[in-house]
Amino acid sequence: MSAVKAVLLDIEGTVSSISFVRDVLFPYTLHALPQVLDEKWDTPEFAPYRNEFPTEFRDEREKFEAHVRDLTARDVKIAYLKGLQGYLWLTAYRSGNIKAPLYADVIRALPLWTSRGLKVYIYSSGSVLAQKLFFEYTDNEAQPDQRGYLSGYFDTVNAGVKWEKTSYEKICEETGILPHEWVFLTDNVKDLILEGQETAPSMVANSSSRPPPQNQKNASLAERQPFELKSGVGRHIFGLLALSAKY
Repeated sequence: MSAVKAVLLDIEGTVSSISFVRDVLFPYTLHALPQVLDEKWDTPEFAPYRNEFPTEFRDEREKFEAHVRDLTARDVKIAYLKGLQGYLWLTAYRSGNIKAPLYADVIRALPLWTSRGLKVYIYSSGSVLAQKLFFEYTDNEAQPDQRGYLSGYFDTVNAGVKWEKTSYEKICEETGILPHEWVFLTDNVKDLILEGQETAPSMVANSSSRPPPQNQKNASLAERQPFELKSGVGRHIFGLLALSAKY
């Protein structure tokens, strides 16, 4: 695996805690939504986000809001909701009310990888806008904006869902990087399992917010020799320092 040229990173549970998304960003969405609907409902600015919703929800404000609340409560990962969330979070990030908490070892790893010639890409169910905001407004006081270390962003719109082979084919085609030249880091073992398909080397980055996988047959994908990155008590050990040494 000495030919690795790029790292593909998930966000939630991998570079930051799941609790930040569920306990900070999601509640902010529901808090900000009523005022945004009052002020923006019929504006050209809001129209692109509203028009992405199914017809039965986009024509009446009350139905629209109820649908957003329902999807958020169920953590439904659907593109039109993710687009709206990114739009709503924009003001919060720019005002400084919200800062993305990157794990400390991620902050160390990003410049190290890029200094060694690796390209770093993001692949998350959150919209590309939300991804860019996340890395632009981090809680790293020395360098809040981490976007300079990233070469690109992928979501369910420009790539597809993580469990479909075609999503990774699109990423490879877009970047010009071959499947065997990637390492994919995620906290969710389900993202790594593509039955009967040739994928990039994959690693499970375990954080305290998600238990380690119990079924090693499904979790390890031993033929591709991924490995688990164990967590400490209440800490996430990202381990790309180990990756840099290994590859």
